[in-house]
Amino acid sequence: MRLIATLIANPDSAALDARLANAARDALDGMGGHVGAIDWLAADTACNIPFDDIAPADARVGLQAALSRAPVDIVVQQRDGRRKHLLIADMDATIVVGETLDELAAHAGLKDRIAAITARAMRGEIDFPGALRERVAMLKDLPVSALRDTLREIRLMPGARALVRTMRAHGAYTLLVSGGFRFFTDEIATRAGFHANQANELLIRDGRLTGGVAEPILDRDAKLAALQRAAREQNLPIGDTMAVGDGANDLPMIRAAGLGVAFHAKPMVEAEAPVTIRHGDLTALLYLQGYRAEDFED
Repeated sequence: MRLIATLIANPDSAALDARLANAARDALDGMGGHVGAIDWLAADTACNIPFDDIAPADARVGLQAALSRAPVDIVVQQRDGRRKHLLIADMDATIVVGETLDELAAHAGLKDRIAAITARAMRGEIDFPGALRERVAMLKDLPVSALRDTLREIRLMPGARALVRTMRAHGAYTLLVSGGFRFFTDEIATRAGFHANQANELLIRDGRLTGGVAEPILDRDAKLAALQRAAREQNLPIGDTMAVGDGANDLPMIRAAGLGVAFHAKPMVEAEAPVTIRHGDLTALLYLQGYRAEDFED
């Protein structure tokens, strides 16, 4: 069978039971598809249903109708070539919980003001480079100790380590690319297990932020370029890549990747991304590729 539907729930909810899986299989069968057996990747969390003879878009709509009230993500894709060998990931609100610049701003008493600008930039309402310069300028004279304090407070997104380390253990190249700052990405990349990272550089003088950021800004175009460059360097076709993010500046790389994923993303990103994960944690990106829970590294 050429196609496969993957159903994924959050591991903490274990909301995907046999009843829902069977309802999904029955829906595909009712659409006239040739449907295979349910293959459980993790009990109560993820399963595959192979099928054929239904257009992918039609299958997705039918499955969404059948499981409309269930907290389950539904992904329909080609069965072959699902396992990718390059992962490129955004950091803020993707690999880590929250926005690091907003958390840094809390040390200056400016979190609400800066978070409002961040939210508009992530929704694509304002220019990202300009928004970044504006926010950093507001933090002029903040001591470097505030960056260190913020770094200690940052938490990895559930499933982040398993995603990166499992793909890496199976031969994938992993790259963290952020519109945030190297001060944070260097440490977060190590914690999660990425091969490499790219980000912007905060300008610091005499132990304090100058209010500036090194040019050029790593923006949406730079993220796309990072994906393309990494694929070339790893001698991989673009179809063998996966990109994940949540904001407007992630969209170009999400659209271009072999498998582009909007993870708990802004509405405009969800609307344009090939795959959307609303309920699962980052291990959902492993289930999409056919990994089983027992394959996970941590």
